[in-house]
Amino acid sequence: MKQGTFTIWKNNAIISGVHKLTLYGDTSAITRPGQFADVHIDGHFLRRPFSVCDWDKDVLVLVYRLIGQGTRDLAAKQPGEGLDILTGLGNGFDTSLSGDHPLLVAGGSGVPMMLALTKQLVREGKQVTALLGYRTAGDIFMDDDIRAAGADVIVTTEDGSFGRKGMVTDVMPELDYSYFYTCGPEAMFRAVDAVANTSGQFSFEARMGCGYGACMGCTCQTKYGAKRICKDGPVLTREEIVW
Repeated sequence: MKQGTFTIWKNNAIISGVHKLTLYGDTSAITRPGQFADVHIDGHFLRRPFSVCDWDKDVLVLVYRLIGQGTRDLAAKQPGEGLDILTGLGNGFDTSLSGDHPLLVAGGSGVPMMLALTKQLVREGKQVTALLGYRTAGDIFMDDDIRAAGADVIVTTEDGSFGRKGMVTDVMPELDYSYFYTCGPEAMFRAVDAVANTSGQFSFEARMGCGYGACMGCTCQTKYGAKRICKDGPVLTREEIVW
């Protein structure tokens, strides 16, 4: 974990209600896709955790939804302003377990982190399939970015307005894959667990206090005892999860 000041380069809307924040700063503490950053927003006591969408040695990309006053205040920040951010939080995805043909399954706010994961897996020579679920065509974002990173992208919409009609779990039984990685709402997680035919990793969201394991506020029970989503997660393996 590292604390530092990041300078905003861009802070723009991707689609209605979804913003992409690009910053300059020291990203050396980020070592794996699936880790998160904890952002201090002026006027708010608790930091806000955001999954890392992408990064390199001095650029950090976060994608966030406008869901409360904190994110609305963040969206009002202008290029050149600084943000106090904790980086390198959480355990991230273990790509050594992926096999040759991993499947990435994501919905809603879980989609952005799949960009960095795709890039890492492609660098390792893996054949990546990304299965992305949205409510309707107007909600689609980042599918082109993930496709450009090297994944074979399949899009589902609940209303059938784009791609395959239905849920991501309607398509999963048709696919051949060696391992899966998933991020999204817990209801989707349960459905993924019900149809998946390999081991995999789930990236969980939780309300957090400190973001680095001190307050114990995001503790959950696993088959191997209590774990903190912020410190021991947010990524948990299929075998350890208690539904």
